[in-house]
Amino acid sequence: MAVTQDDKALLALYRIPASREEGFTLIIRKYQERLYWHIRRLVIAHDDANDVLQNVFIKVWKNLENFREDAQLYTWLYKIATNESLTFLEQQKRKQAVSLSDVEDGLSNKLRADSQFDPNKLEWKLQKAILQLPEKQRIVFNLRYYDEMPYEEMSRVLDTSEGALKASYHHAVKKIEEYIKSNDI
Repeated sequence: MAVTQDDKALLALYRIPASREEGFTLIIRKYQERLYWHIRRLVIAHDDANDVLQNVFIKVWKNLENFREDAQLYTWLYKIATNESLTFLEQQKRKQAVSLSDVEDGLSNKLRADSQFDPNKLEWKLQKAILQLPEKQRIVFNLRYYDEMPYEEMSRVLDTSEGALKASYHHAVKKIEEYIKSNDI
C-alpha cells in the first residue's frame, strides 16, 4: 500500500484489525522525525531523545484506539511527546537529586559534548541561550520558533490559554535577546 499522508486515512487503517500494524507504522513514519526534534530540543541528548521517543510511541500504541479525534492527530502526538519529555526531565532531577539549575547546567554540558557542537555557529549559540530559559518558556519558544505551531494548537498541547502562551513566548524572546547581548554572542 502506498504511504498516505491523510491522518483520517491512517487512523481508519489503524482501526481495522487486519491493518492495525501497517496503519501504526505509517503514523510513525509520518511523525517520527518531527517528534524526535521536538523532544531533542527539550532533552538535548540524542540517546535521551530516542528513549523518550520510544516511550511516546509505546503510549501512542496503547492509547490510539481511544483517540477521539477532538484535536488533530499531530496535536495529540505533540502533547504526549511534551509530557513524556517533561517526565523524563523530572526523573533526571529526582535521580540526581539536584536543583533545576543543575539540570540546566547538565543540559548545557550535553550540548557542548554533542559531536556536532561548534560554539562559533549561530545555531549553537541560540541553543545555549534557549537552555537558559525556564522550562515552560523553553517549550513554548521551541514549539513556536522551530515547529511554527500556532498558539491555538499550542494551547491544546500545553493546556494553557493562548494569551499566557503569547506572553511566555514574548518573555522567552526578550530573555534570549538579553542573553545574547550580555554574553557577546
